[in-house]
Amino acid sequence: MSMALGLSIPVGAVTLPPKERDLRLDFFRGAALWLIFLNHIPSNFVGWFTTRNFGFSDAAEMFVFISGYTAAFVYGRVMIERGFTVASMRILKRVWQIYVAFIFLFMIYLAQISWVAARFENPLYIEEMNLLHFLQRPEIVIVEALLLRFLPANVDVLPLYIVLMAFFPLMLWFILRAPNIALAASFVLYLAARYFGWNLQAYPADKVWYFSPFAWQFLFVIGAWCGTGGARQIGWLIRSKALLILGGAYLAFAAFMTLATNIPLPIDFPNWLLIFPLDKTGLDPLRLAHFLILTAIVVRFVPADAQFLRSDWAKPLILCGEHSLEVFCLGVFLSFTAHILMIEVSSRILFQVFVSFGGIFAMIALAGIMTWYKKLQSRAPKNLAV
Repeated sequence: MSMALGLSIPVGAVTLPPKERDLRLDFFRGAALWLIFLNHIPSNFVGWFTTRNFGFSDAAEMFVFISGYTAAFVYGRVMIERGFTVASMRILKRVWQIYVAFIFLFMIYLAQISWVAARFENPLYIEEMNLLHFLQRPEIVIVEALLLRFLPANVDVLPLYIVLMAFFPLMLWFILRAPNIALAASFVLYLAARYFGWNLQAYPADKVWYFSPFAWQFLFVIGAWCGTGGARQIGWLIRSKALLILGGAYLAFAAFMTLATNIPLPIDFPNWLLIFPLDKTGLDPLRLAHFLILTAIVVRFVPADAQFLRSDWAKPLILCGEHSLEVFCLGVFLSFTAHILMIEVSSRILFQVFVSFGGIFAMIALAGIMTWYKKLQSRAPKNLAV
């Protein structure tokens, strides 16, 4: 039993996964990063083949769920073995790293967009990326950005991640002591957030966060709950034929409805089927159900020891998943760069394919360099490591 500040975790309260890294987490997190990059490029031909055009959920749900699972997997064991205080300090250290990454991302992203707007004499780039207020009141906007209230386009996932991780020590302690009660409490908060429209204020005053932390925390907690043994509790459900049949039917329905919206069909739908647009800010229940069903089916057919996870073609995705923070930040710059190239150079489909896969290759290259450097550091003598 671990003790710290009087907060104990009963032995046997939860069942953590094996210490070996589950390659599925890195594989699908890497896939989520690629999809986020492609979806952030407006009017991108390659983006039409991403998951958001074939169902209710998209890569954002994938990223948040895996982040919750991974956080519980990594820090849950620390909290059990070394106590609440040590685990909390490690989590808050990670929060600080993400926050610093966000500030660097904001400043460099700001410089990139401003330079492009001046270079091509097109102020619409400033307005499109939600930076018009910065040019009007820079002294206020910088402070608001430090407070996570001013958010340029395409960076919304990082502030959400910062807030969720900042409250994760208490959340994890609760999950480790009473996982099912913690999950139920998170669900109640999710319902309240949807009913009352809870969200965090953004800048300017008429804006709110794109992802409501009060709603999206539920998916993060579901991931953490699964990472601390909850997945074993529902193993019977994941393996059931009923879920496969009913869940498959729901996924097919979601794909049809999404395609019918993206490619207008000459069909008159009854009023009760007019469900779009689905609320992404408050994590619409249809989106949540779609992602959870899709995840359950993937877990059913992709075991942790799946052979393809150790194949050469899976390595790029896994590498990107292992360095998710850095790859995400690079993806933000690359998506805007690709957008500019498609406007100023060429909008032909072949060129769109070129810049899309060129960006993915750059993300893989960064992940590969970071993996190489990490291995180099691990082999260096401790007194020579820098």
